[in-house]
Amino acid sequence: MTTTVQHEPVTLPARPGFEGANIRTWIGFKHFAYLVEQGVLQWFRERGHGPGRLYLEHGVGLSVRDCSLLLPAVLEVDDEVSVTATPGAGGRFAVRIARAGGAAGAGPVTACRARVRVALVREPDAPASAPLPAELTGLLEEPGGGEPGPAAGADPAASLRAGGAGFVWAWRVPYFYCQYSQRMQHAGYVRLLEEVVDRYLADRGVSVGRMLRERGWIPVVSRARVEVRGDACVEEPMWITFTVTDVLKDVTYDARMTCHVVRDGRLVQVATATILHGYAASRGPEAGRLATLDPETVAALTAGGR
Repeated sequence: MTTTVQHEPVTLPARPGFEGANIRTWIGFKHFAYLVEQGVLQWFRERGHGPGRLYLEHGVGLSVRDCSLLLPAVLEVDDEVSVTATPGAGGRFAVRIARAGGAAGAGPVTACRARVRVALVREPDAPASAPLPAELTGLLEEPGGGEPGPAAGADPAASLRAGGAGFVWAWRVPYFYCQYSQRMQHAGYVRLLEEVVDRYLADRGVSVGRMLRERGWIPVVSRARVEVRGDACVEEPMWITFTVTDVLKDVTYDARMTCHVVRDGRLVQVATATILHGYAASRGPEAGRLATLDPETVAALTAGGR
């Protein structure tokens, strides 16, 4: 395999998942992340290094460790897209999702630009461990890791609140958020980010359903990043925090999620995420346009529940 081939991009034709069309026919940010992941997997598959082969023959799990999304345009449920993954150094990829232009003769519209980092993690229960191809050895990571934090105490949620976390959700890692029988996968954290936003908004009295019914507002995401910093395991207790860190020009709000497990009596951060959220009108002549956040909504987002 030559260096030239190794650095050539791959383009995958695809469609967003039907599951992602939750409000009207627009696709949510989670399914952009899924398409990005598929583009990167296709790059490995076309070079004979698909995730199944890497696990079964070489004893490693191909894992997304970091993914940042910039979302300048919407996707509709019936859109056909091209997902182009261009490799860089150290397991990093630049990924672009494009769809056809709306007007006749218009060129492709970029719906997403993403930066991704992947790693190969040793899997102790894999059936084989043949040596890795030389061009992949630099991607190896050992399982485990994470960022040790304060003592967990008898109540980890209370410890996190004492450290400044305003909203804490206790959770348990289910097997269907995991990969390779044990470790929670990146896509699981993407799903967590979507759910913790929903839970936070409900806790603050501005639930998605209420805003949709009363104002015709739907949540929209302009950018998001999810980074895996350590491994959480199937059925392990986890504590997720969510904090709104800034409101920008009364149109969008910046927020941060962290995910912790307890190891040896200490909280260990295994993932972190950031998201830039806003609202758009879902009906009428203003459909699709960003809404201005009124003082009541800003107060709910940035303060305690009502």
